[in-house]
Amino acid sequence: MTDNASGGFTDVEFAAIKERAAELRAEKGGKKAAAALEDLLKSIEAMPEDQRVIAERIHVIVSEVAPDLRPKTWYGQPAWTNAEGKVVVFFHSAAKYGTRYNSLGFEEASHLDDGVMWPTSYAITGPLDVAEEKLIAQLVRKASGSANSAPGV
Repeated sequence: MTDNASGGFTDVEFAAIKERAAELRAEKGGKKAAAALEDLLKSIEAMPEDQRVIAERIHVIVSEVAPDLRPKTWYGQPAWTNAEGKVVVFFHSAAKYGTRYNSLGFEEASHLDDGVMWPTSYAITGPLDVAEEKLIAQLVRKASGSANSAPGV
């Protein structure tokens, strides 16, 4: 097992993700879902290491707290959709767009509405700490609108 000192996926975690993709392929209609997950993982793998570590953590958080959201790529970047296929949450790597920060964003299908004004995007400039991971989990849980979302992170 590779040490997870960089904060990325361990060999065991990556193998589990591949196994889940194989399970999805085996399910009726699961080939598309498996391909979407594989595309998301490939988009993360292609990122520079510092950004890949962040994207990997976000993928784990989304998978844990909003298992009803489906992984896919959106503009070649990781995204997660609701049952209708609408993007709820996405991650944009700074390297992809030549910006100075990564973005964690929420689309119109999210359920973050709070009065007449609320944030829909967050800049991420470095590794996530426990407090930031908890905030992301809280936002994703709310954005997914699922009462069945796992408590997780």
